[in-house]
Amino acid sequence: MTTTTPTTAAAAGPKTSRQRLPNAWGLGLRRGGLEIKQFFRQRDQVVFTFAFPVVFLFLFASIFSDDVKGAGVNASQLYVPAMMAAGIMSTSFQSLGISIAIERDEKVLRRLRGTPMPPAAYFLGKIWLVLVTGLMETAILLVVGTTLYDVDLPSSATKWLDFGWIFVLGLTACALLGIAISSVPKSGKSATSVVVLPFLVLQFISGVYISIDTIPDWMLNIGALFPLKWMCQGLRGVFLPSSAQVLEQAGSWEFGKTALVLGAWCVGGLLLCLLTFRWKNRRDG
Repeated sequence: MTTTTPTTAAAAGPKTSRQRLPNAWGLGLRRGGLEIKQFFRQRDQVVFTFAFPVVFLFLFASIFSDDVKGAGVNASQLYVPAMMAAGIMSTSFQSLGISIAIERDEKVLRRLRGTPMPPAAYFLGKIWLVLVTGLMETAILLVVGTTLYDVDLPSSATKWLDFGWIFVLGLTACALLGIAISSVPKSGKSATSVVVLPFLVLQFISGVYISIDTIPDWMLNIGALFPLKWMCQGLRGVFLPSSAQVLEQAGSWEFGKTALVLGAWCVGGLLLCLLTFRWKNRRDG
């Protein structure tokens, strides 16, 4: 019969009871799963999020359906990649800007900050949410565009690669800007007005609702300072024939410049988040 001395038992106790805590990536994945479940439980929010760009695509493509002279496409086909870009920004910039401001106002962020969960896990959870919703939104618009408006899917691996980096860089830049702008509203009640207004303006001056060749150059120059214009232009380059690039301000798709601007906004958005993000409202001290 063997016996265990108190010293041995004491030494073994901590080793058997100690568990390895998940790292920030693991916790971020779990947090992302929770965010996605909470999102899909709110059916009205799900319907509105996914239906909004589709309804606008149907309206504008039905009203403006004539052929665009010299571009080899019709007006309705121009709206498909533009609405795709707007959908990506809607599920990232607008969604995060509003939801995080509301969570801050309801002191959800303050409670989370008081837990052992690393702050990075919270943001990773949000990124997983916008990645899933952004992919679903884009897939829905692709199905509508190819079935109703004769938009052709890319036929080469290069075009799909272009689509991939435009999607990733655009989603990342807009998500970071959404996190940054969430600190601007003074309360959760004002978040929708604060976030939706700049997003709506950008849609008009970035070629979402109005054909790029009819927008004044000074408006296009302002829109060119932000990601949405380059996402629209890049996605047009992916899904439209090369003849349509005559409509662009520079007369080409400018994929290199698109990558540069979107990449710069990823870096700039991260810096803005680090400088401006708050876990509690100003009035909470």
